[in-house]
Amino acid sequence: MLAYAPVTDPVVNASPAATTPILLSAPYVDDQEAARAAEALHSRMAGNGPFTQRAEKRLSERLDGSRVLLTTSCTHALELALLALGIGPGQEVICPSFTFVSTANAILRVGARPVFADIEADSLGLDVEDVARRVGPKTTALLPVHYAGVAPDMDALLDLARARSLRVIEDAAQGLGATYHGRALGALGDAGCFSFHETKNVTCGEGGALAVRDPELAARAEIIREKGTNRSAFLRGEVDKYTWVAEGSSYVLSDVLAAVLDAQLDKFDEIHRLRRRVAERYHADLGEWARARGVRLTPVPPGRETNDHLFFLLLPDEAARDRCQAHLRRAAIQATFHYVPLHSSPFGRSLDPNPPQLPVTDRVSATLLRLPLHPGLTDDEVDRVVSAVRSFPA
Repeated sequence: MLAYAPVTDPVVNASPAATTPILLSAPYVDDQEAARAAEALHSRMAGNGPFTQRAEKRLSERLDGSRVLLTTSCTHALELALLALGIGPGQEVICPSFTFVSTANAILRVGARPVFADIEADSLGLDVEDVARRVGPKTTALLPVHYAGVAPDMDALLDLARARSLRVIEDAAQGLGATYHGRALGALGDAGCFSFHETKNVTCGEGGALAVRDPELAARAEIIREKGTNRSAFLRGEVDKYTWVAEGSSYVLSDVLAAVLDAQLDKFDEIHRLRRRVAERYHADLGEWARARGVRLTPVPPGRETNDHLFFLLLPDEAARDRCQAHLRRAAIQATFHYVPLHSSPFGRSLDPNPPQLPVTDRVSATLLRLPLHPGLTDDEVDRVVSAVRSFPA
């Protein structure tokens, strides 16, 4: 759960520039998004229109040729993936507790049960050894999360899935543009799910996408996305009328939002370059400070290339993390932690009154602090963040 307060503390003896809040994240938009949306408004506003199809094709090219279906959110993409794979009541899906609530909510929405596993200390993604211990007779799928655009050990997770006949659905909400040993995140398992929320690297405000490689799975997902009808086949001229052919729901993204996403995809490489610039500054300018104080900076294990979606510090303990957050807030810098672990949340405890022991999850949740990272950060703002962090005694 995101947790930061609006900047209200006064900054004593500071220049006006220093009191201007530095935002944690901000979308990178200009007149192109508005122009593209206006074009959609004057043509076809329904879902699965020309901008939807164009954006899906462009995303497919970035996802190793996977079939892409735009959805109204990553939450709905996760639900759509689970439904298309036939996962439901009486089955269990193993996922991390260190994730946003949508990961577990999607499992619950299809009637299955989330089983929480611990995370690796390096990638902050699912720990395959802990996952293996939690696989049981009802386990049907694994749902790894690519936190900060960094994959866990996907080779080991995929090997485990093959050995136990399990499906793999990737929560790649933060992973567009990142890779694992040269392969696109979200194109490694049976299905990959993406987010275009306003906080993501590319955005249309609210939106998501499902990526699948198996044509039969894509066909099932397409029908479910279109309210259980074969409307998409009708629009392609494959049938002379469309009708209700299966159970479904309404997961199709408006073409107006797809037009905004299309404009964002024009900027994809520029956004990536600008985010990388900020992350590289943080690594270079905070490395010595971090080593001297027992602080870990955002790790990127071998074989992974991140998309620089997040940059975080792992402080020595929870008290230091809270002091650092307050220190940055006094400097008018937004900083936040991720996440309240789902297994220890009120609803998580209602699902399992005897929650699992997840020591890495608990430690990371208590010590992680995110720094501002978005393409609009100026050099002066990055200097302010670096200076403020360095001035924290830890």
